[in-house]
Parts: sequence; C-alpha cells; structure tokens
Amino acid sequence: MPLPAPTRDLRQARADLDRHGLCQIPEVLSRDTCAKARQILYAAAAQDRTSPQQAPDFPLDVDANNQRVWNLLARDPLFSALAEHSTALELVRHLLGWPALLSNISANIAYPNTAAGVMHADQGFVAQPWPARPQGLNVAWCVDDFSAANGATLVAPGSHRHHHPPPANAAPDMVPLVAPAGSILVFESRLWHQSGANTTTDESRAGVFAFYTTPAYRTQENWFLTLDEAFLRTASPTLLTLLAYKAQGFGLVYGRSPR
Repeated sequence: MPLPAPTRDLRQARADLDRHGLCQIPEVLSRDTCAKARQILYAAAAQDRTSPQQAPDFPLDVDANNQRVWNLLARDPLFSALAEHSTALELVRHLLGWPALLSNISANIAYPNTAAGVMHADQGFVAQPWPARPQGLNVAWCVDDFSAANGATLVAPGSHRHHHPPPANAAPDMVPLVAPAGSILVFESRLWHQSGANTTTDESRAGVFAFYTTPAYRTQENWFLTLDEAFLRTASPTLLTLLAYKAQGFGLVYGRSPR
C-alpha cells in the first residue's frame, strides 16, 4: 500500500488514518515555533548527556547515536501546547474517542551515523488477540526536516491490518516518512514502524512523539511523579484529562473526578 499524500484537509487525514494507518499534515507549526522547539530540545539533550540520572539505553535503539529526551512536559510549556494541539486532538478523538490519555511525550534525536531502530508496533503492551480497534495513536512533530538520509521514521503502510510485526528475516519493505519541519506524522498503534538510519555525517534529525491511548492503560510516563503542583495549577482542563488528573469513569475519588 502506498503512502497517503500530505494533506491539510482534516477529513482526508481522518480517512487516510483509517485506510493506511497513518496520515501526514504539513505546516502545522510555524517556522518560529520549530526553531524554539529545536533550541529547547537540543539544549535538553546536551544537559541529559551529562546528567547522572540519564536514562539507560532504550530497547528499540540499536546504538547510542539515537538519543531520547524524556518528560518534555516538565521541560517547557511549548510541549504542553503540542500535547493538546487542536489538530492532534481532532485525530485522537476520531481514532480513540474521548477521554483519552497522553501516555508519553518525548523526543527522538537521530545524530549522524545512527543505525535504524527496531521495527515494532506501539501497542505491543496489549494482550493478544488485539481488539478490533486500535488502542493508541502516535503524533510525531517534525522539529527538523525528515529525510530518507537523516533518519526519517520508516513505516509499513497498511500493516495496521495485521498483528505483531514479523521476525526481522521476514520484514516488509519499509518506507521513509519524508516531511519538512513543522509537519505532523500521525500513525495508529498497530502500524509497524521504526526509527530510520541517519546516514549523513553532519545532519541531525529531531522529532517530538506524543503517544495517546484509550483510558484502559497505565501511562508510560508517570505524570503523578514527574509533574509538580506549579505545572498542574496552570494546566488546562483538557490537559488535566489527558494526564488523568481529571477523570471520566476511571481514576475517580469517591465517585468523582479528583480535579
């Protein structure tokens, strides 16, 4: 199945998501916002590399040239704005319904000479047989240009119709999601994908990945421990719902939402 063409039409994006398992929307972020996000991300990545609390190697990365930057909500308000961006949440509501949870929002920086990551589907935590509907949605914000050479995410279009990814020796042809900075690349949690190899010698590729799930699953990031009261006092009701601080049916306190 070919990749769907980039579109600014949200109706077409929803249809692409259903048919192909993914959609591409260009020019969601302005050039200035991309520049600010890039500056914050690379500064945080440099700080993390010298931190004694630096996270261990991520199991889906093959080498240390691919760096993850965790807990972006605590880094800068810009990332909260991405997490509850109207375009992203339109697709979350379409695919998962509401309420949904923000399971994680982190960055992936592929530095020069980075090997491709491990192919996987994001809902590998869901017991087999998988439900008929996807249980999650990944919204990738292109902070840098994504190219075939610098580590663009690789996908198998249409693979959301199948189950867990096959063994490496039976892997399908993977297609790079090439997109300019400011685009979002959205794919559902059953789609087979992996970080691409950065074969350049002087170009890094950064993306912010916001992963949403239905409310039935524990979040990957433990927001109750990573976010402080100052953050929560300024968070919108929508963001508090995404973080499970407001509840509709799950996580109630004496039958009511805690906030």
